[in-house]
Amino acid sequence: MARRLFSQTKTLFKPSSTTPIPIPTSPPNPNPKPSLPISPSSAALSAAESILPFLSCKRRKKLRKKLSSPRVAPIQRDPSYRDLHFLDAILDRDAAFRFLSRTKSYLSSLPSPILPLSAAGTLYRELGFPRGRKVSKYADRHPLLFRLPRIDSVPHLAFTPLMESLLAEEEALFDSLEAKRMTTIRKLLMLFVKHRVPLAKLHHCRALFGLPADFRDRVCKYPEFFRVVVDPDGRHVLQLETWDDNLAASALEREFMSNEVQARKLFRFQLPHRKALPFDEDERKHLDKVTTFPLISPYSDGSGLKPWTIEAEKYRVGLIHEFLSLTLEKRAWIHHIVEFKEELCLTRRTYDMLQKQPRAFYLAGTEMNWAVFLKHAYQEDGTLIDKDPLVEFNEKLQKYACMTKLDSLNENTVN
Repeated sequence: MARRLFSQTKTLFKPSSTTPIPIPTSPPNPNPKPSLPISPSSAALSAAESILPFLSCKRRKKLRKKLSSPRVAPIQRDPSYRDLHFLDAILDRDAAFRFLSRTKSYLSSLPSPILPLSAAGTLYRELGFPRGRKVSKYADRHPLLFRLPRIDSVPHLAFTPLMESLLAEEEALFDSLEAKRMTTIRKLLMLFVKHRVPLAKLHHCRALFGLPADFRDRVCKYPEFFRVVVDPDGRHVLQLETWDDNLAASALEREFMSNEVQARKLFRFQLPHRKALPFDEDERKHLDKVTTFPLISPYSDGSGLKPWTIEAEKYRVGLIHEFLSLTLEKRAWIHHIVEFKEELCLTRRTYDMLQKQPRAFYLAGTEMNWAVFLKHAYQEDGTLIDKDPLVEFNEKLQKYACMTKLDSLNENTVN
């Protein structure tokens, strides 16, 4: 709806010969930092807000109401925090390749990766395209990866030979990274309360941690680390078998050992006090230890912390930081974090807690669907500092998706 709204604003004020549009002398600048690229969603919001003075009162009220809708309203209410446009652009990129990622995942799960178009049209949620649109239109956008063959005069949706070779490459990549992924699952279970999690939750968020679709069969090969049990509700639960002290060190603790000053600057917790209080040097150091992050390990037992205290908030912030550091791209959507709210002992004040730490976290997206980024895990151009091999494969797949002919491979750096 938001894209339809912003596309209509272009035709609303298209200049004509009969009614010239007055141009303001000092138009608002939607991108105060020209060196930073502005994302399409931010540009659309700025364009829609800039035309408000030219609308009639009725249309202005209607457009302002749509702009304040949770579907399009930015999650960062303070404009001074919305300065990392390259992180917003990552969400726009994910939206552009939603059909590619979901269709690849769904067709790969079928016994035969081919689907009639009539059936594909009803699976708009599974395939990642808007309801009421033609799936063939989205398949034609990626001609190197999807094809529309006719079987008995019935059109089908299937993979191209190039896509099948890429899927085989991805499967080999999963095999080579299996030990690393098992370590990620072990650290997750060590984070979670009672060191257990339903397998359905991990399967739902498997792409977040780079897990293959058959990871539930792979964990059974490591009985020394995991055990699958059935709880009274009938759910299959993955349980940690052995605790490893060598793994019980968070990414923030490792950073603290190398650069203590930088690690302390990441977090700041407000402690109300009068500025005119005559603190001596020792008292100032003690106050600094309280207001900055004192490295409460997320792998420690936080059940004894009193709720709504600074210590409990520091513990939960550390949990989210370590949770994001275990993800593939050092970011997660809010519904991924809420999926594990019981395991992470999160409260309803998670948004307020993250918003108070702008040095470490960046919130991007809309009020209805937003994501959390680890700011220090990204470079100034929006690329990850430490790229996982699966991230590099996904970037390679997306470059193929943007190509129409295989001959243009020489003009684009794919490998």
